[in-house]
Amino acid sequence: MSLLEVSDLQVSFPTADGVVQAVRGVSFSVERGRTLGIVGESGSGKTVLTQSLLGLTPGGQISGKAVFDGVNLVGLDQKSLQKIRGKEIAVIFQDPLTSLHPLYKVGWQICEMIRAHDKSVTKAQATERAIELLGHVGIPRPRERVNDYPHQFSGGMRQRAMIAMAISLNPKLIIADEPTTALDATVQAQILDLLLRLQQDSDTALLMITHDLGVVADIADDVMVMYAGRAAEKATKRDIFYQPHHPYTKGLLESIPHSSAAAGDRLRPITGQPPSLIRLPPGCAFHPRCAYVMDRCLTDQPELFAVGDAGEHRSACWLPAAAIGLTDDAERLRTRAVEAGRSQRAAQVAEAIAAAPESEGSVIA
Repeated sequence: MSLLEVSDLQVSFPTADGVVQAVRGVSFSVERGRTLGIVGESGSGKTVLTQSLLGLTPGGQISGKAVFDGVNLVGLDQKSLQKIRGKEIAVIFQDPLTSLHPLYKVGWQICEMIRAHDKSVTKAQATERAIELLGHVGIPRPRERVNDYPHQFSGGMRQRAMIAMAISLNPKLIIADEPTTALDATVQAQILDLLLRLQQDSDTALLMITHDLGVVADIADDVMVMYAGRAAEKATKRDIFYQPHHPYTKGLLESIPHSSAAAGDRLRPITGQPPSLIRLPPGCAFHPRCAYVMDRCLTDQPELFAVGDAGEHRSACWLPAAAIGLTDDAERLRTRAVEAGRSQRAAQVAEAIAAAPESEGSVIA
């Protein structure tokens, strides 16, 4: 049985301009000791999806189910959620400088986390535990640094302190919300290695939210690609990188800079911008940016269906199930499907995409 099983989760926010449909019927599961990477552009619903599990989306209207270790988190009262937050499910936020209180010492904040969930722990015991944790995550001279303020730590050290706080109560699940975004490449690699080591030591499940496919390649077992509040594709890491089906996943992969590229080669961006979650386009939300747009894409929203051979690889796209991968054969399948399924209206959309200024050198060129 999965540690976390999310089914048809929907999160919306009423505003003066309309209802923001931040998460639209997302389902996924995470097992103990495994890592699920959730990737997508900014505004795809990644952070709202995970924060809604812990009641951290004030004003949000939430429906669906999110069963964690036998308890449905959706609709759970705040007192019960407080017992789970931090102790059973920990969160590592994107910016540790704003997550750590600037007026309190780092060690004090870790101690507060420990004692909030275990009243039997004394201040001295909690301090010793904080020192132990800071050393465990690689903070040099932890007995001295435990009395430092957040501004006295570097960016990488602050993130290590946040990880120390997250693992202080041995949680069953850690949600890491873009924990390496503000860090340089060397420190990013160190943080990812640390997370992997901690996960292996404690058999903790990990939800890694990121827009960086390089991070996913390093740490994830399974991947869910999100677009406009929905899951566009779900598969193992290997299938996502070598056998992508959804054009959005394919576009993300092809837009990554490669070390083998010749000097002067242009990057291949995905044209256009993500849609407004208040005024979503009809049909497939990706169709205004999709080089493979067909008539059906303009009116019918595709659901996740099995593609490939394994059965666990699922994609929400009207392209043929066999059109997976980055090979010439797969591209020929996509081309034939487009030729058969595209009439004048879809052709006009494709022409508008191709005419966009950023289309030169893009994945549709």
